[in-house]
Amino acid sequence: MTGGAGFIGSHLVDRLLELGWEICVVDDLSSGRLEWMKPHMDKKGFRFIQGDINDDRVLDQGLEGVEHVFHMAADPVIRGGFEDSQRRYSSVRNNILGTRALLEGMVRSGASRISFASSSVVYGEASVVPTPESYGPARPISIYGATKLAGEGLVTAYSHGMGLAYWIFRFANIVGPRASQGVVCDFIAKLRRNPQVLEILGDGRQEKCYMHVRDCVDAMLFCVERTENQILNLGTETPLSVNRVAEIVVDEMGLEGVRFAYSGGDRGWRGDLPRTHLDTRKLRSLGYRARMDSEEAVRSAVVELLSQ
Repeated sequence: MTGGAGFIGSHLVDRLLELGWEICVVDDLSSGRLEWMKPHMDKKGFRFIQGDINDDRVLDQGLEGVEHVFHMAADPVIRGGFEDSQRRYSSVRNNILGTRALLEGMVRSGASRISFASSSVVYGEASVVPTPESYGPARPISIYGATKLAGEGLVTAYSHGMGLAYWIFRFANIVGPRASQGVVCDFIAKLRRNPQVLEILGDGRQEKCYMHVRDCVDAMLFCVERTENQILNLGTETPLSVNRVAEIVVDEMGLEGVRFAYSGGDRGWRGDLPRTHLDTRKLRSLGYRARMDSEEAVRSAVVELLSQ
C-alpha cells in the first residue's frame, strides 16, 4: 500500500490487518504519521518502508511478493495550487508521476490488481447532480482534481495494455479521526483560537456530501470483493451545507453565541466547488449501505477529533 501512514490509508491498514491481510506500506511521511504505524510494527505480516514512490528501488522493495496494491499516496492539498508554483509541481510529481512510477513497478513485479484513491473533484462543476460515474466530460477546476483525473487515465490505460485489474474510487469528503485538513478540522482549529467568531470561507451555502472514514474503508473492501475494473463513487446520499457543518462543530464544542463571519462569494477559494453530490446508486446496487449519513459522519468526526 502506498500512503498507508496517511489519514485514510492508516485506517485501511488497520482494517486489512484485522482481516488477516499481509501488508507492506510505502510512505515518505510527507503528510502521513509514523505514530499510526507503530502499533503494527511488530506484527507478523506487516512491513513498513519509508521512501518516495518515485524511487524505483523503494518501489521494487515494497512490491516484492505483492498481488494487490492500494494506491493511497498523493499530495492531498486541494486549496492553494493556483497561488504556488511549487505546490502545482508537487501535485504533478506525486499524483501523476508517482502513479506512473507505481504502475511501472507493478509491471516489473507482477502485481496484478490496483485500487486507486481518486476524488469527486475530478467531475468539476458537473451539470448533472447527483453526479454518476458515467458523467462526462470530466472538467476538474483544481490542480488536485486534474492530477487525480490523469491518474485515473494512467490506471485504465495500464489495465488495458498490461492486463491489470483495477478499482477507481471517487471519494466524497471523507471525515473522521486522524484527519488533518478539510472544513471540519479548519472549524475546530479556528474556534479553539477564537471561540467567539468563526470565519467561514464563501457564503456558507456550499453543499457537499460527507462520508466517515470507516464507512469509506469498508466500502472499498466491499467493492474489491465483489467486482473489478470499475469506477465507483464512494459517498452518502445526503449533502450538507457548510453552515450546517459549522453548527455541528459549535454544538459539539459546547460553545454559545458564536458569530459566523463570511468571506463572501459562492466558493471558498479558486478551485473550490460550490456543490458536490455524488450519485451512489452503483455502489448501492452492489449491496453496500453506509452506516452514517453526512450529518452523522460529520458529528462523529467532530467528537473523535476533539478527543484526539
